Parts: sequence; C-alpha cells; structure tokens
Amino acid sequence: MYESFKLNKDLKLGVATASAQTEGGNKNNNWYRFSLEKGNVKDGSSPLRANNHYELYKEDTLLMKKMGLEVYRMGVEWSRIEPKQGEFDQDVINHYIDEIKLIQKQGIEVLVTLHHFSNPLWFEDMGGFTNKDCVKIFTNFVERIVREFKGLVHEYCTINEANIYALNAYIMGIWPPKVKNPLTAAKVMKNLCICHIESYKIIKKIDKKCKVGFANHMADFTPSRKNNFIDKKVANIAYNSFNESINKAMAFGIFTFPLGHSKKYKGEYIDFFGINYYTNNMVKGFKMFTKEDCEHNDLGWEINSQSLRNFCINFYKEYKKDIYITENGTADSKDAFRSKYIYDHLKAIHDLDFVKRYYHWTFMDNWEWAEGEEAKFGLVECDYETQKRTIRKSGKFYSEIISKKEINDKMIKEYITKK
Repeated sequence: MYESFKLNKDLKLGVATASAQTEGGNKNNNWYRFSLEKGNVKDGSSPLRANNHYELYKEDTLLMKKMGLEVYRMGVEWSRIEPKQGEFDQDVINHYIDEIKLIQKQGIEVLVTLHHFSNPLWFEDMGGFTNKDCVKIFTNFVERIVREFKGLVHEYCTINEANIYALNAYIMGIWPPKVKNPLTAAKVMKNLCICHIESYKIIKKIDKKCKVGFANHMADFTPSRKNNFIDKKVANIAYNSFNESINKAMAFGIFTFPLGHSKKYKGEYIDFFGINYYTNNMVKGFKMFTKEDCEHNDLGWEINSQSLRNFCINFYKEYKKDIYITENGTADSKDAFRSKYIYDHLKAIHDLDFVKRYYHWTFMDNWEWAEGEEAKFGLVECDYETQKRTIRKSGKFYSEIISKKEINDKMIKEYITKK
C-alpha cells in the first residue's frame, strides 16, 4: 500500500500561518468583535489569546529552525499596522521587519500574505470590500508595507481565498459581517480580484524583482449521479464560479460570471499560482454534501489527495506558472492520521517539477476562525492555557521528510504503519 519515493529536488517545504489566528492581543479587527457575540464561534473562544505569537515570535522562529523548515508563509495584520484610516503604526511595522529578519537569519525563506480574512474595524464599518473605495483603501496599505519591506521581502501573496471569504461572510452568513446575499458576495469577490490586480501593479512598480501571486481555495464538485443532467450542470457551475472565475480574473483580468464583465484589466498579474487545498464536495440537485464512503478528518471533510495532483497539473497547463501549494493540511486532534495525510499529498505531487513550494497548514494549532480552538491542524500542539508548544509525531515526520527529501520504508514504518 505504501511505497518509498523521493521529492522533486526543487520542492521546498514549510508551513503557513495567518496573523489573526496566531498573534493574539488584538481587539481592533472584525474577528475579535465577531467572537464576542454568543454562538458565532463554536467553542466561545476569541482570537485575543490564540498562540500569543506576536509576543512569542522569537521562540516560535527557533522552533521552526529546529524543525528544519525551508519556507514560511506568514501574514501581516492590517488592523495592527493601520489602526485608524491613514495612520500607520511604525512600531508595528518595525516588529514585522524584526520578525522577518529573524526568520531569514535561520535560513527560512518568507512569503508574506497581505490579506487573510482579517479587516481593521474602521474598514469593516465602512462596508469592507463592498465599499466603492475599497481598492484604493487596501492598496494604500499595500503600498506602505511594500515600501517598508523593499529589499527584505521577495515574495508576496496578495489575497487569500477570496472565494471562501465571500462564501462564508456574504452567502452562508457564518463569518463577519454575517450577510446572506449572493449579489453582494459576487461584488466582494470582484473587488478582491481588482485589489489583487492593483496590488500586483504597485508591488512590481516598487520592486520589480518581487514574485507576486494569490492563494485561492480549490475544491472539486462531483455529480452524485454521474448521468444526471442537473447534478452535472450544477457541479460545473459551482466549479467555474468557485474556482475558475476568480483564478482567471486575478491572473489575467478576465472577468466572467458571477463577477460580471470588464475589459479594463486584461493583462497578466501572476508570477506563481497558489493552491489552498483541503477537501471536495458531492453535488445532488442543488445540494452539496461530503462523500460518505471515504476517509474524513475531524471536521468531517473528505480526504482525497488525487484532486490536489489534478489541480496542480491542470492549472500549470492553463496558467504556465510555478505552482505553490500555499495551504494543505488536516484537522486531527489525536494526530492519528496526519502523517498519512502528509504522505498521501506529497506522494501525489512529488514528481511534478513545476510545484516549487509546499506550505503545510499549519505550524501549530491556532484559532481556526468560527471553529475556535477546537480544530487542531498543527504539526505542533499548543496548550492555550500555558502556551506550551510540543512537536507532534507528525511534526517529527515532516522534519525528517525535509532533511532527507524523501519518504523511505523506514519512515513509513515508523510514522504511518506502526501501531
């Protein structure tokens, strides 16, 4: 069942995190306020505690070094940097500069994410990405950061998962600002795509050597009844609306349904293609659900590594850009199947020489948005009460993969098949 394999020699492995999920100590963003309303977060927790990473970043960086990580995708928190519109906190900017320098000193390459779901309260209260001036407001922040980081940061991810942000906040209504309006969701997605395009242009103007991309959440939509017209049609619409429409808009400025149309932005705005991949969906009529006869994680998500391979191959053919797996991981509180998950997903991409990065989600257990502290995605366990970090068995497995650039029979026996 399991066989040894060597990794593509150009593939660098690391982890991904988000500032609002790890830093703690910040009340100035939409997620802290959202968490105060009973019922919004499953376990009643808030991002105020999280991993206290803003204070403990030096210790965490040394732990990353100990684990042998080669690359690190991190976010900078807009609500800290620009606590009031047009007012930038230089101390916070300097904090991030110090953190990035320390990470790089350990030999770890940094990819900076500029927006990862978290908004300053002043921006949220203006309507966030529904505001007619949102692109100008966001790119003003981007320009300041990129000028501050010039010569230090060489890779940027502009927008993280515009599709998930719009879906959960403006269709499902389970994220702030808890709106249920598909037309508003489409508007938000379009504005986020334009934010990426304008940010790309700004970054390239300031530092043309920087690599700039985006990270989108990819999911397959499979007809439950293979020969049913409605199932196939709905699955196709869902795939194009959720995946392709945003990808094409961000990469080439080609706007299609449900984003509307615009010829203004046609061009090329991508240096690498970021794939966040976790799970897939079954489609029956107008309902979507998780496949039953398969492996699932703690959140009930289907585990299917083949889809990751398919996405990588298909998007490389279409976009002709290096592929970064900007997020891939699983909720596994007992660390019972995470090593197998890592094995399966790395095996699925190990021979694809155009896949240049693999960022495991995530470094340590963190505050997982509306799931709170209960969803455990970390290679490192975090005791939230004491803030003690403990490398899990899967974390040790991951470290060994990085050092050896392979998964051999001995590792399979030690980390996957050993009972």
